[in-house]
Amino acid sequence: MNIAIVGVGLIGGSVAIRLKETKFCSKIVGVDKSEKNLDKAKQIGFIDEAASLEDAIKTCKVLILTIPVDAILQVVPSILDQVTDQVIIDMGSTKTNILNKITNHPNRGRYIAAHPMAGTEYSGPEAAIAGLFKGKMMVYVEAFRTDEDAFEIADAITDQLEMRTCFMNADEHDVHTAYVSHISHLTSFALALTVLEKEKSQGRIFELAGSGFESTVRLAKSSPDMWTPIFKQNRENVLEVLEEHIKQLQSLHDAIANEDYDRLHKLIKRSNKIKRIIK
Repeated sequence: MNIAIVGVGLIGGSVAIRLKETKFCSKIVGVDKSEKNLDKAKQIGFIDEAASLEDAIKTCKVLILTIPVDAILQVVPSILDQVTDQVIIDMGSTKTNILNKITNHPNRGRYIAAHPMAGTEYSGPEAAIAGLFKGKMMVYVEAFRTDEDAFEIADAITDQLEMRTCFMNADEHDVHTAYVSHISHLTSFALALTVLEKEKSQGRIFELAGSGFESTVRLAKSSPDMWTPIFKQNRENVLEVLEEHIKQLQSLHDAIANEDYDRLHKLIKRSNKIKRIIK
């Protein structure tokens, strides 16, 4: 079985590395708009050859889409027009708009909407790492719309990645990811912009940056090419979580501004309840 990785960056490359380790497939084909990325992926060794998307559809049983969600939205109808028994696995971070676009496509059953809840702040083929997905969650979205044989192949790949699984509908997925993933990146982007603005007048500010700052702001190194489309495609949910986040920031601001430290203490103590979720 040949597998095509469409988008040879962090996620696609990490999938390919693991499938190479387990010898799950005969050949891994790389598809990417960047020749530089394809050359690097071949040099690293996680793809065997490069191909166009059209050729990959003809020669590969499975196509794994790890390109930005805007690009997935654009190419998926054309891909489904060309498939027969191939399996298309979409690993994008948003689902509603994509799935709405193909809901009535005659080849919808060959499509698996899956979201691996894993990643780093780095991008490109060099960012791909072994073991990225181990123990993490793979979310299957509207899996009941996928043909049984296609789902079995996708789930076998998830097993190779050593991931746990759960099932959601598209709206549920996009709401949850807005709250546990997308807001984290927006907060990190905002903090980075805040500190960079202060650096203009206080050039030595980063001399004091320790591990707490680094862990909070590290996501600000994430690719704008990836995250701008995510915020665009999940706009309504992202705005909802941003509004709540701004409200909580305002509560902290007001408590400090009014020297209401009892209120501040209560807010911080309430936030500590996150320990029930994150150990």
